[in-house]
Formats: sequence, structure tokens, C-alpha cells
Amino acid sequence: MKIITLHCDYIYFKPLKKALKKPEKIKKESKVKECLVVLTAIEKDDEKNKDLIVKNLISNIKDIAKQVKTKTIVLYPYVHLTSKPASPDAALYILKKAEKKLTGFKVVRAPFGWYKTFELKCKGHPLAELSREITVESSKEEKKEEEKEKGKEGKLKEIRIITSEGELVKEKDIKKKKINKNQLKVIEYLISAETGKKKKIAAKEPAHLQLVRKLAISAQEPVSDAGNPSFLPVGCFIRQLISDAAYEHLVNQLGALPIRTPIIIRKDDPAVKWLSEKFPERHYKVVAGKENKQTEMFLKTAGDYNVFSIFRNMQISYNTLPLALYEDEIDHRYEQRGELKGLHRIRHFEMHNVHGLCKDKKQAHQFFKDVFNEICEVFEDMTIKPDAFLFYCGCKIFNEYKKYLTELAKHYKVPIIILLLEKITVYMGAWIDFVVLDSLNRPIELATCQMDSISAKNWNIKFTDKDNKIKIPIIIHSGFGVERAIAGLLEQIARQDLKYATFPFWLSPTQVRVIPVSEKYIEQAEHMAKDLNNIEPFTRADVDDRPLHLEKKILEAERDWVPY
Repeated sequence: MKIITLHCDYIYFKPLKKALKKPEKIKKESKVKECLVVLTAIEKDDEKNKDLIVKNLISNIKDIAKQVKTKTIVLYPYVHLTSKPASPDAALYILKKAEKKLTGFKVVRAPFGWYKTFELKCKGHPLAELSREITVESSKEEKKEEEKEKGKEGKLKEIRIITSEGELVKEKDIKKKKINKNQLKVIEYLISAETGKKKKIAAKEPAHLQLVRKLAISAQEPVSDAGNPSFLPVGCFIRQLISDAAYEHLVNQLGALPIRTPIIIRKDDPAVKWLSEKFPERHYKVVAGKENKQTEMFLKTAGDYNVFSIFRNMQISYNTLPLALYEDEIDHRYEQRGELKGLHRIRHFEMHNVHGLCKDKKQAHQFFKDVFNEICEVFEDMTIKPDAFLFYCGCKIFNEYKKYLTELAKHYKVPIIILLLEKITVYMGAWIDFVVLDSLNRPIELATCQMDSISAKNWNIKFTDKDNKIKIPIIIHSGFGVERAIAGLLEQIARQDLKYATFPFWLSPTQVRVIPVSEKYIEQAEHMAKDLNNIEPFTRADVDDRPLHLEKKILEAERDWVPY
């Protein structure tokens, strides 16, 4: 169901002519003042569970009515909002039931099955015009209950910090220690973000967004959905270089095997259904070419679905483990518009993922370290330094990771914030995030590594041990997002003097610009650029042969972040 709500001074409507052979018998005109007008279009899919649609419609109407502070509702059938309308009987059933169930409100329902003339005056405040899509998913109240229940299971028991010196400290004792002021601020910001006590942030753009525009890296695509940027030549070139570095570290160095999989996922597979419900994401739904095809599909939100499908169809022996698959993929998540943040939070993004199967805990811990270290090395190549690491795990298993986390903190000379949970609600038993703060002190999680001992059983992924017995492996999930990596890099560059800013040499689209001092030297400059392009490490040199002053050419080269 699709609805548009209009907070109105008044609405007047009058039925004029039959739109159906058997319209509703009522044929009265009405004028309703100070009301919330709900234009409704009931769709074919809504017929599968009419009562749940009614329940969710009421939940949404109550939510909006509370915000605009009105107790008068006008239900107005408006089939023009959809190309796939429900049958008239189903639509009328939903509207009548909604009218009946909206207790505590004065409800006026416009006649169904008539062409009507109407006139309304909509108010001009920010909530006066809203649109929503009502589905058979949980209502707002049910979701609150679900979140409440999850909160109980995933209740945060304790926060600890491993300092950059490798000392384990309780949260309440952190200020007693001699810690760098900047690191103390990072710890405070991250703890406040993780505990829901976020400080108010001024309505500004993060620094990386300004640089994205200045350097023409990407731009919002006007013919696509919000949060789906196009990458321009400079940005696309940088992305490719990062992808090449990821392949080198994760395939050539780590030994993961590359795969390529589809982006469309069928939801009727029981394991897919389990995973999407266990770790829900916002789906872009895929409609089949023929209307009579009712299979529910969506664009994949993460690489797990395809990788797990490949693993469950393999015959795996213990002596081939750990076995890792690598994929650079495009994922889609329909993030809420208010959550979109530059390149940090978008709806269409490139991930470099490794999923590894391990035969036991010992092997899983080692692979966890190996794969996360390789990802960190990609960031080291990019000159990205973590501001901190976030580590989540159940209280009982923290000691298994303590030594590794201490080594990590001392190596990168940054703190690790440890969130000890009473019970894990998602499928990960432990996971770590590589974090950079943006210019507004919001955390950007550039990469993650997670240990999962649940999914393999639900996906029927197994291996044969040395005694020829069937066993369930542990899965290590790991990966990083290219767009977030670029955002993190730009945020850290923005902390420096931008007058002398450049990308790391290997990431610079133009590494050397040859500038002839006059036109008569252009040919010589072109020969020089050609020679440079054939000499390591100078592989990308160009010539500025425009008829401009020398100073302007130098200034523009600096603005383009050309290092030489």
C-alpha cells in the first residue's frame, strides 16, 4: 500500500460519477476541517495479508497524527498512486477495517468507487506532506517490541579499553591514566556513540564531502535514487587502484579464491529467509518481468548469501581448511534518507569481502588475525591510520582475543574500545571494526572482521574431518567498503594543511605534471612525460599545454593534488 498524508486546514469532496459498476452506496459530500488527509492506494500484494496491512496502516497514521497533533482523519481512496491496484473488494475491506480500528479519532471515509471532485488547503510546515509505503512487515509498535527484546539479549554489560600502551582499563578508570588528550576524546566520542548518548552535532557537512566535490571524485546521480552517487574519472581511477591493492593483499598474499556472483537474491530459500530475518537489512525489492511471477527477490545487501550458497554445494575436507573465498561486489541497502552521510553511508556501495571456513576455534582465531591484518595493510598502503578499533564480543570469550587486541593496540598506537555483551543477538560471536572519526567526530567504520559459529549450521555448510565424520565449520566474515575507505582517507588528509595536500603517490591519478614555460617547449615536455611514464615508479605523467600563465598552471596542479 502507498499513502500520501496531507495535514490540511480543510478538505471538501463530492462524488459525481460511478468509477465502478457497483460502487459504495453512500454518495454524500463532506467538508472536514483541521484534519489529516490520507490518500490511499491498496496494491495487489496487500491482498496476501489484509489484516496485517490494516494494522500497519493504523500504526503509521497514528504516528503521523501524533506528530502533526490532530485527532481527525480523512481516509481518501486514491488508486492513482499505484500501477498494480488490489481488487475493489480487498481495497474496500482494508479501508472499512481501518476506519473501524482507528479508535480515539474522528474518522471520515470518502466514498469508494466514485469519481469525485475535491478541494483542499494543505498547511505549509515540514510534516504537512509525507509519503509512506505500508508493507506486511512488522508495525512500528511490533518493531519497538522486537528491538526491546533484542536489547535484553544484547545488553551491554561492561566497557573496557586497551590503551595504546597495551594496558587493559575499565571505562570508569580511563581518566586516571596518562592518556593522550586526543585519544581520550576519541574514546569518549566512540563510547557515547555506542551507548546511544551521542552529543549534538552541528548541521555541517563532513570534510570529505567538500573535497569530493572539489576534486570531482563523485556526484549524486540525478537519474538514480538518493544515496547512489556516480563516480567521475578521478574517483573511478582511485577506486580501481584500491581494488587492485585489495586483490593483491587478499588473493595473492592471503590466498583467498576469487569468485563472482549475482546481485539478485531469491527470498524463498529457507536459509536466505533465516539470514535476512536474523540480521535484517533494508532491501531494494526486485520485481520479476512477468506479473504472474510471485517469487520475492531483492538486491543483495551483503555477500553472505551467495558465498554461503557456494560453500554448501562444495565437498570440503578438513585438510583444505581454512578455505577462503574473495569477492569484490556491489551491495545495495535502502538506508533511510536521514541516515545518508556523504560517502560514509550510501545505498549502493562496493565491498571487498573474504569469507573463510575454519575447522576449529584455534584455526578460526588465526585466520581472523591473518585476514584482518591484510585489510589493515591495504589501509596502511593508503596512509589511513585508525583513530581506534571497536571490538564486540560475549563476556565469556574475551580472554581468547585479549593477546591479539593488545598487540594490535601497541602496533598502531591507538586505543581499542571493548564492548562486552551479556548475549549476542546477531550471528557474530565476536567482531572488530577499524574506525576513523570524521570532522564532526562521527565514527566511520572502514572495515570489519567477524567470527560466526551459527550460520554454517543453518546453511548446511559442512566438512569431513580426519575420522571421516561430518563437522560444522566456523565462518570468518571480513571486508571493507571502497567508498568508506575514500571518505576516511579524505577526512584524515583534511586534518592537515590542505595547501600542500596530495593523495599517497601510488593513488594519485596524475603523479607528475610537466609544465612547459612557453609553447616552444611543448614537444620537449611531451617527450619528458612519455619518458617518465616508462620509468618506475613514475607511471602517470601528463603535460599542461594550455595557453595559460605559468603561475596559474602551477596553482591548478596544486589544487588537483598533483604531487610533483
